[in-house]
Amino acid sequence: MENNPISTNALLQVQIAAKTWLADDIAGFELVPLSGDELPTFEAGAHIDVHVPGDLVRQYSLYDPAGLQSSYRIGVLRDPQSRGGSVKLVDSVHAGDVLTISTPRNHFALHSGQSDQSILFAGGIGITPILCMAQQLARAGSAFELHYCGRSLSRMAFVERLQTAHFGEESQVHVHADDGVPEQQLDARSAIGAPSSDKHLYVCGPNGFLSHILQTARELGWDEGHLHREYFGAAPIETAGDGPFEIEIHRSGEVIVVAADQSAAHALLDAGFSLPLSCEQGVCGTCRTDVLAGLPDHRDLYLTDEEQTRNDCFMPCCSRAKTSRLVLDL
Repeated sequence: MENNPISTNALLQVQIAAKTWLADDIAGFELVPLSGDELPTFEAGAHIDVHVPGDLVRQYSLYDPAGLQSSYRIGVLRDPQSRGGSVKLVDSVHAGDVLTISTPRNHFALHSGQSDQSILFAGGIGITPILCMAQQLARAGSAFELHYCGRSLSRMAFVERLQTAHFGEESQVHVHADDGVPEQQLDARSAIGAPSSDKHLYVCGPNGFLSHILQTARELGWDEGHLHREYFGAAPIETAGDGPFEIEIHRSGEVIVVAADQSAAHALLDAGFSLPLSCEQGVCGTCRTDVLAGLPDHRDLYLTDEEQTRNDCFMPCCSRAKTSRLVLDL
């Protein structure tokens, strides 16, 4: 019997085919579909939503490349300081268990052509999408340089795999451990180098790491169109001064009041509107909504500074309004 492709809008039931330790406090999960059908294809940089026990939904990047769709593979850092999803997944989910996941979405895709140069930066568990990018670039014959940073080698997944893989003559992999010798520490300015029209930079990791890499690139003259990033999560937002505001639905004229202690996304959901919602921190772009009038108070990490300045869209999961009303294209 031939396998049938799964709809790209579906929720999938998958089974944990294997659970392995990739490094200290990092578990790898191999997911296979219960139905036996083929899993949807994806490009490097894609992530899936994982419905974690306890009614939590968290996003995890796929770390093996397109073309291996007999299973999906994710790496999960058990972080007690996170919102709790990673701890539940690592501690409570085992081989043979069944999970619900989304089909892959990609807000961190490669923009490079075959003749372009890619500079890849990974901090900690940010190696998962970056590893996939390296594999995809290597298969395409594209040159790249990869810098992988972490606190110590024991806490860094895939180090041996990266150091032994042959990615091509023009590609280089550098591993930087904070507790290693000074000679192997990352020199961001040297690694990034001068900008050019055929160079793209990709970075994934903790917020401080991303900020350092991106700010260094900007100081070197890089433009935003050649800087690509994916955040793990946002820092807590100060909400003490928040007040209520109104949302007007353009197509119906309906007005919805967003309470001071309520997100715009949940106000819309409570009013019966179907709104895709995932990270609820403004990092994944899933809930991006067009704004037709009014000024958003942008609090996301997904939109670029230029996109935020246009004020023609916002992330209702975290952003609010500077004006008393926003008119949304809903």
